Amino acid sequence: MNDLFGDGPDEPGQGREQADRRSGMGEAVPLAERLRPSRLAELVGQEKILEGGGPLQRMLERGRLSSIILWGPPGCGKTTLARLLAHEVGEFLIPLSAVLSGVADLRKAFQDARKMRARGVRPILFIDEIHRYNKAQQDGLLHEVEDGTVTLVGATTENPSFALNPALISRCHVVVMDRLSTRALEALILRAEETLDCRLPVDPDARVRLAELADGDGRYLFNMLESILDLPAEPVLDSAALAAVLQRRMPVYDRQYEAHYNLVSALHKSIRGSDPDAALYWLCRMLQGGEDPRFIGRRLVRMASEDIGLADPDAVGRALDAVEAY
Repeated sequence: MNDLFGDGPDEPGQGREQADRRSGMGEAVPLAERLRPSRLAELVGQEKILEGGGPLQRMLERGRLSSIILWGPPGCGKTTLARLLAHEVGEFLIPLSAVLSGVADLRKAFQDARKMRARGVRPILFIDEIHRYNKAQQDGLLHEVEDGTVTLVGATTENPSFALNPALISRCHVVVMDRLSTRALEALILRAEETLDCRLPVDPDARVRLAELADGDGRYLFNMLESILDLPAEPVLDSAALAAVLQRRMPVYDRQYEAHYNLVSALHKSIRGSDPDAALYWLCRMLQGGEDPRFIGRRLVRMASEDIGLADPDAVGRALDAVEAY
């Protein structure tokens, strides 16, 4: 970070990452970085949070950001949005990764931020994966966020209610970002073709399949496109050939946060609604994601007692037998 505050960027809100990308590092830079939008108008899939009179729209209209937490799944554009917001309001972005930084890095960032404010520059502290900070590290942000030394923009894939301190959440707006829709992903495919001046060697059905395989993750989509762009223009791939080229993606799952409880809830509701196909689907999703079968067994006993109950008096006994047999 020592050279980050030397002469400053040519334009406020543009960090070293954007300058490197514009300078043409070529194919050494991942496709997702080369195609990162440079203007808010180019951002796809997040129109809902930028329109309709929401907090972000109001901040942009007044030309100044408040501290925010961007919460959304991987590859939905959190980092991109943070950079674009800083550029839009003319504020300087100080990027940190919670994976690679600690309290000492935060203190250094705060010192630099105070120097910048003394020069009339408004700094934004962007912390990627902010949920990776422990309680002490999160507490270290509170005073500087509250007194306005920095405007905090945090990005997280985890539910802030679980992963962040209540005191930090109370000082920030939580902005929920959606998984990218199929239409948004198809727009990204078209942008990649136009920017690289090439045509993907896939038929129309395979193009749709590409968007489906990405499952709302723009970064993963670009990684797949990089693999396909290395292939010859002929033969054109259909859906079956595409599946042979691309490896099966592991499902997004966690064992203690949002995805965990969402799938448990879906399994409960499927059994309560007497939908065996849906129940089997969610059960397989949990097992495929690495969930502990013993946890699932305990939940099945609870479902048999609470959701099925007297409708089938034998259900609890069968669930207990299954847990014991495992």
